[in-house]
Amino acid sequence: MIDFSSPSVFKLNPCDPATVHPQVAPLLIPGEHLVAAFRTTRDFVTFTNKRLIAANVQGMTGKKVDYTSLPYNKIQAFSIETAGNFDRDAELDLWFSGLGKVRLEFKANADIRQLGQMIASYVL
Repeated sequence: MIDFSSPSVFKLNPCDPATVHPQVAPLLIPGEHLVAAFRTTRDFVTFTNKRLIAANVQGMTGKKVDYTSLPYNKIQAFSIETAGNFDRDAELDLWFSGLGKVRLEFKANADIRQLGQMIASYVL
């Protein structure tokens, strides 16, 4: 499983969900579709209409990938922190039942408020 507590794991940039769809398509269930996607150089996080899927690409060749599935129905609380003038990163904290806190850090160009609204629509 991905170590979400490590600050070096994710500094995510928005990307077109179609760019990561081929990699996560085998994991999707009927009726599930990608809503948003964010990536680093190799790793990525997708938000579907049912869960968050985080992919940690491992090794020199990148053939080994750790996929972590975090269903929205296990979220107990969440928090967003927008980017500021000096702190250029936005953050999303999610508290999952049985797992604890998951933190994702985004570049300032990510619309963290829209992401928070999307999560609220699935959780509340």
